[in-house]
Amino acid sequence: MPNDQLFKNQLNSYDFQIGNTFELIDKVADSSIDLTITSPPYNIGKVYEKRKELAKYLSDYEGFAKSLFKKTSDKGHVCWEVGNYIENGEVYPLDIFFYDIFKDVGFKLRNRIVWHFEHGLHASKRLSGRYETILWFSKSDNYDFNLDPIRVPSKYPGKRSWKGANKGKPSGNPLGKNPSDFWRIIEEDWENEIWNIPNVKANHPEKTIHPCQFPIELVQRCILALTNENDLVFDPFLGVGSSAIASLMHNRRFLGFELNAEYVEIAKKRVLSYANGSLKIRPLGKPVFQPTGREKVSQVPEEWKNI
Repeated sequence: MPNDQLFKNQLNSYDFQIGNTFELIDKVADSSIDLTITSPPYNIGKVYEKRKELAKYLSDYEGFAKSLFKKTSDKGHVCWEVGNYIENGEVYPLDIFFYDIFKDVGFKLRNRIVWHFEHGLHASKRLSGRYETILWFSKSDNYDFNLDPIRVPSKYPGKRSWKGANKGKPSGNPLGKNPSDFWRIIEEDWENEIWNIPNVKANHPEKTIHPCQFPIELVQRCILALTNENDLVFDPFLGVGSSAIASLMHNRRFLGFELNAEYVEIAKKRVLSYANGSLKIRPLGKPVFQPTGREKVSQVPEEWKNI
């Protein structure tokens, strides 16, 4: 739970606005955003969106991307998380289309990260989808990337240099190794560019009424790696405020736009719950649960054993 005065100061730097993000974006100051992190509507007919023809859906973002480039600081980033659009049983990977949109306005792709999760809707005529992608763009080549907050323990911390000026001295870093080498479960994710973070379903401690809710853990990683304290984090599709909470946890300023007033109210309540210590959050880096085989639901039903 944050210090009360610190929290009040941080809350004063938070701004939730209700309205159409495609219109509100032009009111943001140029070069003011240090990190945009969001998951836009996928055009799949969720309760908060109206399904459009794919080309029309994508064209709406062309002007938005151009505006966002102007609003992003020179050292700033965009983390754009999307899934797949399905039409007549055919899969359209949205990240492929969004790459062109953001590249055309000047953003530079630094990583295409695969977010893997174990649960979701089951398909009947294709393999069940269990991943989404995060396109990490920077505005320029002079961007922030903070390695130390995301370092992981070294496998051989006692390893020493065997030659040169540092012969006999520890060869690693006292804070841990660069996670691009290898992460297990949480640790191996940066290396493989596969992030094994549970999606927010019925049993997730962060679950609200929102049908496609961001896990706070996922946002924290991007914030820690790509921003510094007091930087401005922006979510143009705020939803129920997971990105706002992650920003508050790490002393970042925040701006969020959301069309649905009910979601904004939930976001505000979640922020206050975090302030008083009652908000349930899945801890950053917690291993994904693996059944032991003793649980009844992990055992083969008796009626299946002869099949």
